[in-house]
Amino acid sequence: MRNLKMTIAFDGSKYKGWQRQKENDLTIQGKIEAVLSKMTGEDVQIVGCGRTDSGVHAENYIANFHTKSTFSTSRMLDYLYEYLPEDIGVKSIEDVAERFHARYNVISKTYVYRMNTNKFRDVFNRKYIYHLAEKLNLVEMRKASEVLIGSHDFQSFTNLRKSDKSTIRTINYINIIEKEGHLAIEVNGNGFLWNMVRIIVGTLIEVGKGNLNPVDVEKILAKKKRWEAGPLAQAKGLYLKDVQY
Repeated sequence: MRNLKMTIAFDGSKYKGWQRQKENDLTIQGKIEAVLSKMTGEDVQIVGCGRTDSGVHAENYIANFHTKSTFSTSRMLDYLYEYLPEDIGVKSIEDVAERFHARYNVISKTYVYRMNTNKFRDVFNRKYIYHLAEKLNLVEMRKASEVLIGSHDFQSFTNLRKSDKSTIRTINYINIIEKEGHLAIEVNGNGFLWNMVRIIVGTLIEVGKGNLNPVDVEKILAKKKRWEAGPLAQAKGLYLKDVQY
């Protein structure tokens, strides 16, 4: 039995996120599993590095699967290229050790949220970049982002209902990069709760608008109440950039 690691890029615009759902197959996992199962003649089940929200994209999503197939990895890549939809691409496949697990072996993930703050939207990228025609205070946004660095209880930054599962996560860094009115907010952490990155971005945008300040973000963390934080940023601007093992 082989253990194969895949690096995947996808445009999540029309999909219900990564994870397969019982009621439909409009998921990234479902589409890839269907093609792999047809290729191998086996019931292939993929392990993904984590869930993604509906409409979220990925540049380097990592997954693995087991198979008895003797196909070469190059032949598998060709097959996937031919039969997968054009908005899902498998960038690489490699044989890895049996112990490799795409989810449990993750050290950190990097997400990037892309925005256009120019007056006019880019008609060609309008489906993939959040447009906000407003000048944001990046100095205050960076100060506020520093509050979130480290290990904290991010209960205020998730739409996950209260459960027995821990809501403590570690943010390693947040980079806010601006060039000619295009903004990239990079967030790297050891794991993320449901909607966590999008709520962090929505909160930082409120800081940039002047509706919140860095001290408010400290208070939001401490209160552990979702309604204290900013709004949920639109999914179309979010990308899973990289996964570290």
